[in-house]
Amino acid sequence: MKNIIYIFLISVLSLAQLNGSSLRIEADQLSKNLDNHTILDTRKNEVFLQGHIKGALNFPIDLTYEHKKTNGKVTQPIKMQKIIRDLGLNINDSVVVYDDGTFFDAARLFWTLEVYGFTNVKLLNAGYKQWTHYKYPTSKKIRKVKKSDYIASINNKRLATKFSTQIATKNPNQFIIDARGHNAYIGLESSAKRFGHIPKAIHIPAAHNINYDAKVVKLKSSKKLGELYKDIKKDKKVVIYCAIGRIATTNYFALRELGYDVANYDASWKEWGNDFNLPINNPSEN
Repeated sequence: MKNIIYIFLISVLSLAQLNGSSLRIEADQLSKNLDNHTILDTRKNEVFLQGHIKGALNFPIDLTYEHKKTNGKVTQPIKMQKIIRDLGLNINDSVVVYDDGTFFDAARLFWTLEVYGFTNVKLLNAGYKQWTHYKYPTSKKIRKVKKSDYIASINNKRLATKFSTQIATKNPNQFIIDARGHNAYIGLESSAKRFGHIPKAIHIPAAHNINYDAKVVKLKSSKKLGELYKDIKKDKKVVIYCAIGRIATTNYFALRELGYDVANYDASWKEWGNDFNLPINNPSEN
């Protein structure tokens, strides 16, 4: 009997790992547990000062880019270490991130924190406008924090590079997902000098992870996200990209929540499309 129970528990745990776990938190749930989380607001400082979720700290999303005009590469370790220390963040903190309701910036910060070793991060399934609509607690006060002693380290499983993406184009055990819009994917428009997409990349636009049908914009349910990515095998590594590693992080979030092994190519098309030594596919030329 004990063996049967043991096998059952192992099966349940294995299934949970396969299906991933919820990495989102609903607004009503957070509103009742504000003191149990470190909340990060990704909006610009001047907007943050006009009002934010009670107790939130400001982490403007531009701080996650090393040089945003060039490409989407994530901020280098020395700079990021100082940012995180100044915010008083510790590696084991229970963190919740949010933005204005697009989910693109919140997802970018979610990914950035995972790259830098944080393992307990959730994305608020609501924007600040929705939060205020339901009259959940807000404030204009700036919360005082004590600097942390965080030491920066990179989780390379979550960060794809030009080199690792090149390998992915030739590796049958890896998928590549292009999260840009249709016209960018087929080569009719581009944020770089060249047009088209990375070879082997399949097209799943970032917007497909979000439910725009309801009055309130929210992330699609895990069930619907599972249907969206059903053709991607869970035993395969996934690399995602967009123009500057921003909107693709919604795909990253969805895949992480579903239990996939996924990395975001942060430099994305801004780097790949401007490197004439790298191969591309341009359907518009066919």
